[in-house]
Amino acid sequence: MSQGRTRTSGHGKAGEQGAAAPEGITAIPDIISRVRDSYPTLRPAERRVAEVVLEDVEAAVAASNAELARRAGVSEPTVTRFCRSVGCEGVRDFKLRLAQSLVVGAIYLGKSAPGADNGLPFWNAVFGEAHRAIEETQRQLDPAELQKAAEIIAKARQIAVFGLGGSASALAQETQYRLFRYGIAVSAHCDPYVMRMTASTLKPRDVVIAISATGRTREVIEAVEMARQYRATAICVTAPDTDLARACDVRLTVAVPEFPDTLKPTALRFAFLALIDLMATATGYKLGGSARETLRRVKYNIQIRRAGKVLEPLGD
Repeated sequence: MSQGRTRTSGHGKAGEQGAAAPEGITAIPDIISRVRDSYPTLRPAERRVAEVVLEDVEAAVAASNAELARRAGVSEPTVTRFCRSVGCEGVRDFKLRLAQSLVVGAIYLGKSAPGADNGLPFWNAVFGEAHRAIEETQRQLDPAELQKAAEIIAKARQIAVFGLGGSASALAQETQYRLFRYGIAVSAHCDPYVMRMTASTLKPRDVVIAISATGRTREVIEAVEMARQYRATAICVTAPDTDLARACDVRLTVAVPEFPDTLKPTALRFAFLALIDLMATATGYKLGGSARETLRRVKYNIQIRRAGKVLEPLGD
């Protein structure tokens, strides 16, 4: 073994970079990243094995030790040494971890190749998927559920919006921005502990709006269940037939299949933005004159400080 290289067991702390998994959760090392990160420290022959693995991970999972050696132009013992160099006990352990890495999705390991248009390969993908997401929302949304959500929000004492992760956190903030303009007491929360603490303070006539693309985010579901335990009402913006949808009183749901391009942001955001806009607008109509007066005050105190007579966006 060359100087400076540290070989670690796949079950040792060094192999896990000192990170302990939360209680009740088994840590599964990202072996693909480990192979890439280890590449500069590998011997030349081991690097050839790494190149073969990274070139086609699915094929590497299915290949025998002898087949990997043949593709890399090395001996079978070299393949075994490579597996140990990246922190595994041997070829079998390496292949198991490699298969576990593929659970996340082999799609991230390939190149995105949508059809080219306007000289930009992603042009139609982004616009087309945005249009499709909004069309699916219009087709799938239950108007009765939307009206029910608006009635509940319009009568609420206060609103807590829960969203965890990338898109859901931003959408929770967007929901707060849409609703406070009507004079509604609303706050967005994107930290799981704050969500639990907030849920613990809620009472009847309080409302939770929970946002989750998958409907499987455990922290959000638990916070909703806790809020309902204290007799708050729960509204969700999520995918249909999910744990979150089943945990809520009112369900604003839409399913939008993912477009197979990992570099393109998910079009589901457009669907959820449309749901949030519909929910906010329906609430404004329920509130009627009080919502218009609050919007007038907001616009007056913003517009009065700006020069010019151009009418700015009315709802912002």
